[in-house]
Amino acid sequence: MTELLYHTNAYLKTFDAQVLMVDAQRVALDRTAFYATGGGQPHDTGTLTDHTTTWQIINVKREGDMVWHTLEDNDMLPDIGDSLYGQINWERRFRLMRMHTALHILCGVIWRDYRAPVTGGSMDVHEGRLDFELADFSNELAQEIIERVNSEIVADHPIEVTILTRERAFQIPDLVRTKINLIPEDITHIRTVNIVGLDLQADGGTHVSRTGEVGSIVLRKTRSKGASNKRIVVGLGDA
Repeated sequence: MTELLYHTNAYLKTFDAQVLMVDAQRVALDRTAFYATGGGQPHDTGTLTDHTTTWQIINVKREGDMVWHTLEDNDMLPDIGDSLYGQINWERRFRLMRMHTALHILCGVIWRDYRAPVTGGSMDVHEGRLDFELADFSNELAQEIIERVNSEIVADHPIEVTILTRERAFQIPDLVRTKINLIPEDITHIRTVNIVGLDLQADGGTHVSRTGEVGSIVLRKTRSKGASNKRIVVGLGDA
């Protein structure tokens, strides 16, 4: 089993770990701060080193209880039991944290003001998008929503991460904002992200500690995906 260090400390930039398994150009570690692709958030990049050889991380994927790190092509590979030192590409990670939090603020504003569930979403370092079941949509309404989101960013709400038992988590109203509950039934503990006073959701991604760290967002584009399925695409204000 790989311990997910980013679940409890998204600001961890370096870490020590031991190799559990090796498979071609991939290694599984006993603990990792590298985020594995999931929930619409892309994987981290960075390096692993045994202090003799350094490997670039080009993909991170979770398979069951293990997180696999794909290494760039290299004739030298770590061995099972080796101790490695990992370093996150922090500039990329922090932009993803800011973007992910921005999307949660967007989701929170639309849920609070329009009670519209999310039907889809994705993000990268340049932009993020959310799809909503939202009728009577227009570019003017989208811009109004962005202004409300930026007001919540300026409010500098603290953000709290908690891991709860499944039973306790599902006692929280509206914990899952997607139209379909995507949390597998065999998950016994659920991680929640709480933008205090605005938004509380089940989520496994990395986030900033206060909304003010997002900076601001700008509306990139909108799109109608059907009669009531609407898309909002945003970027960070300093892009």
